[in-house]
Amino acid sequence: MKRIFTLLIAICLFFTACGGSMPGNEKLNVTSDEMQFAQPQTGDTVAEFTTDKGVVKALLFPKAAPKAVASFTHLANNGYYDGIIFHRAIEGMLVQSGSFDGTATGGKSAWELEFEDEFSDSLHHYNGALSMANHGEDTNGGQFFFVTAPIGSLAEDTLQQMADAGWRSEVQDAYKQAGGLPSLDWRYTVFGQVYEGLGVVYDISRVKVDAEGKPVDDVILKSVRVYTVE
Repeated sequence: MKRIFTLLIAICLFFTACGGSMPGNEKLNVTSDEMQFAQPQTGDTVAEFTTDKGVVKALLFPKAAPKAVASFTHLANNGYYDGIIFHRAIEGMLVQSGSFDGTATGGKSAWELEFEDEFSDSLHHYNGALSMANHGEDTNGGQFFFVTAPIGSLAEDTLQQMADAGWRSEVQDAYKQAGGLPSLDWRYTVFGQVYEGLGVVYDISRVKVDAEGKPVDDVILKSVRVYTVE
């Protein structure tokens, strides 16, 4: 289950785009009972990201990733993310933010210390997943990324490797329907899933970038607000 699959990239670099078709709409049409594809209900925790490209909303999972959600919520509601940039954008893969100085090395947790990974078989790097960035085992801080690997991005042999390795059939099916980056599972902590505004995330992933994957023209994260659905 915890086998890591090597795709066409080095995971720590994220510099090469995947294949697959980028949907034009902003919602995934996935028929799955996996918790990431549920719509928010009363009492659930939601994060609202306001960017200069539009608004993105993600359902958070505090029971499965309590420290990640707690740190992210504290930082968000204390203005830590207000006005920072998306410092990495790779079409067909991901967009990344959360660095106070706009680099791949900046960022701190709510406790100003790195905290441990929180892996769960109920959360995976499906298209639209919200995950903690890190630079190795148990090095989570303030940076995060959205997965933008769309439907059709997984090769059949990758799906077969997942089956051979014993991944749950529900997870295999969800990856096949939604797309995503299974190679990141068990390496990065998933703590949320976009349910509205996925098209905005796609738009950010398509901007012109330099050789390091950084947008040439700044894409601003104006604010992040975390709240409980009433």
